[in-house]
Amino acid sequence: MERRRLGRTGIAVPVIGTGTRRGFDVKDRRGLSRCTDLAGEAIDQGAELFDTSPMYGEAERVLARSLGERRDRALVATKVWARTRAVGEAQIEQALADFGRVDLYFVHNLLAFRDHKPLLDSLVERGRAGAVGGSHYLPSGIPEVRDLVAEGAIAAAEVPYHPLAKDAEAELFPEAAANDAGIVVMQPFGGGRLLENPPSEGALARLRPFGIETWPQAILKWILSDPRVCAVIPGTSKREHLRENAAAGGPPWLDDDERAYIADLAAQCVR
Repeated sequence: MERRRLGRTGIAVPVIGTGTRRGFDVKDRRGLSRCTDLAGEAIDQGAELFDTSPMYGEAERVLARSLGERRDRALVATKVWARTRAVGEAQIEQALADFGRVDLYFVHNLLAFRDHKPLLDSLVERGRAGAVGGSHYLPSGIPEVRDLVAEGAIAAAEVPYHPLAKDAEAELFPEAAANDAGIVVMQPFGGGRLLENPPSEGALARLRPFGIETWPQAILKWILSDPRVCAVIPGTSKREHLRENAAAGGPPWLDDDERAYIADLAAQCVR
């Protein structure tokens, strides 16, 4: 799988990582066992950038337990999500206890960003975190993310981006490129909306020279064919889907015509 430098963080990340929002929010032994297998598969496939958050129920804790002794083979991105500094400090303390070190620390939805940033910056200075970033799941939040990138307050941004959600492409990507900030893409499948009515195999045949066999691969390849995107973090609870996603993580990348073709297919999926 291809790796890209995450902006000025200097962190080399796999272009396809693993989201934990739904798949790792489990409470029983069977679920933990599945997540442990999934984490191992992700590492084996090179999709070892794991994105989590205390907002995702049990996912942060379960990810730490699932990685176990393989923690040093993974890159962990987590978030602080709190309205007050005190609650944020407690979340951060727990994450550091679970993971030892956080490779990429986001402020989730930029909630109380200015309150949390001094502590996160101190973690970077002490080597407990690799870099500070900002995330937002709504297109309406992208201008604020952009402004933080422009002032140099964050080294990475995590935002939604796919063929039918391109706000970040015009508003954020140029600023990120100008300030050497990394872009991590969340919600590549539009929360599952783009997968509900996939194109036929015949419609995908044109894309096979690019290593695309399935519709999810087409979407991931569309996203990653913009070189300003450093990584995308699809979530899954199935090993076969993880392997399928990982297979889209290398060249040949799409040209403008093929990206336009995939965007047209995506529009047809949601009609």
